[in-house]
Amino acid sequence: MTRKVRILVVDDEPDVVSTLTVLLEDEGYEVRGLQRGTEVMPEIAKFDPYAVLLDIAMPDMSGFEVAQQIRRRYGQMKPLLIAISGRYKKEPDRMLAELAGFDHHVAKPYDPNALLALLH
Repeated sequence: MTRKVRILVVDDEPDVVSTLTVLLEDEGYEVRGLQRGTEVMPEIAKFDPYAVLLDIAMPDMSGFEVAQQIRRRYGQMKPLLIAISGRYKKEPDRMLAELAGFDHHVAKPYDPNALLALLH
């Protein structure tokens, strides 16, 4: 039995978390969803995800801060970090995302197929 690829979805909007969870589970991924940036590090330690889809604009801790914590702890190799944002969509925001440690930056609304392509 092969282990499913694990994806962690983090967004303060419950609808975004549930929509992405359903989309990714339909594609065969094992998915966990969170709504707070402060929950990410403990969940990564338990869940060991291949990728983290992370909203940038969250009230308790920005996705930029979370990405920096992840990279400090785990380095550049793992997990794959994908920023998802409806607010931070301009070129300077993409550059900040890269500096924070994100591998990719996706602006909302996004094409689900483009997001899936980043994971494949």
